[in-house]
Amino acid sequence: MSAFLRACRRQPTEYTPIWLMRQAGRYQKEYRAIREKVSFIELCKDPALACEVTVRAVDQLDVDAGIIFADILLILEPLGIGFEFTDDQGPRIGTPVRSAEQIDAVREEIDAAVALSYVMEAIRLTRAELSVPLIGFAGAPFTLASYMIEGGRSTTFYETKQLMHRDPGAWNALMGKLAQAIAQYLNAQVKAGAQALQLFDSWVGCLSPADYVRFVLPHVRTIFEQLDPAVPSIHFGTGNPALYPLLKAAGGDVVGVDWRVPLGAQWDTLGKQEVAIMGNLDPAVLLAPRDVMNRAADVVLQEAAGSPGHIFNLGHGVMPAAQVDQVRALVDHVHEASRR
Repeated sequence: MSAFLRACRRQPTEYTPIWLMRQAGRYQKEYRAIREKVSFIELCKDPALACEVTVRAVDQLDVDAGIIFADILLILEPLGIGFEFTDDQGPRIGTPVRSAEQIDAVREEIDAAVALSYVMEAIRLTRAELSVPLIGFAGAPFTLASYMIEGGRSTTFYETKQLMHRDPGAWNALMGKLAQAIAQYLNAQVKAGAQALQLFDSWVGCLSPADYVRFVLPHVRTIFEQLDPAVPSIHFGTGNPALYPLLKAAGGDVVGVDWRVPLGAQWDTLGKQEVAIMGNLDPAVLLAPRDVMNRAADVVLQEAAGSPGHIFNLGHGVMPAAQVDQVRALVDHVHEASRR
């Protein structure tokens, strides 16, 4: 079993495994060259290209896992929610979902293997090319609901919170539909060949712990309860450290934490004998001089203290301003500095 998969199960490894969120992306000149020829959504829907960018990132960086190139919003299309990607504003949903009637119109479930067959084919192609495990992923219900309700990115989430508090019945109906579709999508990725899964809750940090418990946790728990236990799962949320114990309670073999907390203390709080941990270097450190970056990585490794179950990662994704050589240097340093 690979170092990454052993770490997911809190088993000892010869070194700390590392992979990076957004390890395929705009910081790579090869990726930018592809994007000059095709749109982002065309790239996501072309299995051969999605495989190519996934595999290239692994080969360039020598990371211990790949993550299939896709986007969390792809699942919205089979649910009947139209969206587009714009160069200046990112993803946009032309008709935000803000009423009970609109929520009623969202489809109850999907045949993910058919409706998102291009993702499944990309996974099959990529598995055949990789020598390290492949991670499949999906967006979490709150993050997807926020996009649907806000119509795109938000800094306030006023529309989302307004619906959540104004009409809890409609909110829970939407979250329930999303949870079922996400579970089906993730299980389809496992059948296609994904060897681990990650649930991204990128926007959940805007919530208080009380609101997370009331409005989110039950729906996320239903997802993890339906996933194949033979495949390890990572639960990642960012923006509010007070939520990490609740993310653990919601489910997942690994909790991903961002740079806003000391990894060691957070892991102690979660329980080193109960859950693995992923993180948590600030992505901005990749832009610092190499010796500064290496010292910051050493702090993360020292926080983990070599305990079984640590997967090194950034606290969020690789920034477009990063340099491939610098990112590879981080991977090499983590491998060398953590070797037991």
